[in-house]
Amino acid sequence: MLPPKQSAASPDQRELMALYRRLDARGRASLLDYARFLASREASPEAPAAEVPAEPLGLARPAQETVIEAMRRLSRNYPMLEKDELLHRAAALMSSHVLQGRPASEVIDDLEALFAEAWERHAAACDPDAGGKECN
Repeated sequence: MLPPKQSAASPDQRELMALYRRLDARGRASLLDYARFLASREASPEAPAAEVPAEPLGLARPAQETVIEAMRRLSRNYPMLEKDELLHRAAALMSSHVLQGRPASEVIDDLEALFAEAWERHAAACDPDAGGKECN
């Protein structure tokens, strides 16, 4: 019996596979971690909308943490922030670690600063006493 016929891959899928094949084992693992992170950001359509906290959750940074784990922790810690706005700068930081070998601890420090700055802007924009709009 023949296996079921698979549909042809899109140009983006073919490019992604070609890039994946060119990476070493470490790069492949990092790419998969990043893809899993992006996929985890997608909201489940059947999931009920939860109330978003007004303040960061205060999740502590563990002693040993990968860049991907830090992104997940920071995303959970700051649920009120619009992640799409942070993604471009965060992706550049993650790329500096994966592609240029920048130490994870330095990249995580920069990610922490990126999220903290975004929180400050968000808090200021949501402060009606400072001319911002009411958020939540």
